[in-house]
Amino acid sequence: MTVSGFTFNAFSENTYLLHDATNQCVVVDPGCYSRQEQAALKEFVQTQGLEVVLLLNTHCHIDHVLGNQFILDTYNVPFLIHEADLGTLRAVASYAAPYGFPQYTPAEPTGFLTPAQPVEFGDTTLEVRFAPGHAPGHVIFYHAPSKVVLGGDVLFRQSIGRTDLPGGDHATLISSIRTQLLTLPDDVTVYPGHGPATTIGAERISNPFLR
Repeated sequence: MTVSGFTFNAFSENTYLLHDATNQCVVVDPGCYSRQEQAALKEFVQTQGLEVVLLLNTHCHIDHVLGNQFILDTYNVPFLIHEADLGTLRAVASYAAPYGFPQYTPAEPTGFLTPAQPVEFGDTTLEVRFAPGHAPGHVIFYHAPSKVVLGGDVLFRQSIGRTDLPGGDHATLISSIRTQLLTLPDDVTVYPGHGPATTIGAERISNPFLR
């Protein structure tokens, strides 16, 4: 599986496209808001010959969902979140304009993610892990064969997700990191929702919030 990343919107949010040898593609956390950002994502899909088959959100804070409706309008694919983050998603419409995104268009999921049901596309199977604390319905996606985890806003290089937003809880976040991320092998690459990639081993050793 290949991970291709873009950094979008004023929050410098990382949007990821997951694709494999079949050229099927999953969009994770589309933060593309402006026409230029949307065009960049669409051009990449076209030039790489990818077939977008699914839209996923790790969680539903504004910076991770700005492009949801664009993806649905463009590719007409299923859209999945964890049910516990449905309120988080629906709340975005109430504050998008004051945050500087007046053209935000709300999108409703077509189904819900659960750790009991892996996500499948092409030749790829993603394990879904429930990791609340930053958001009540936060999930992460793990692909063991590629040694890759899409971590959203749970764990960053030398940092962790904030917990002062509605539904956040510091103790819950630390528990999620320890049980859902630090249980993975040290050589697994973590692709976070913001900032550069890191590894489980590096954060286990030196992350100041996990000591």
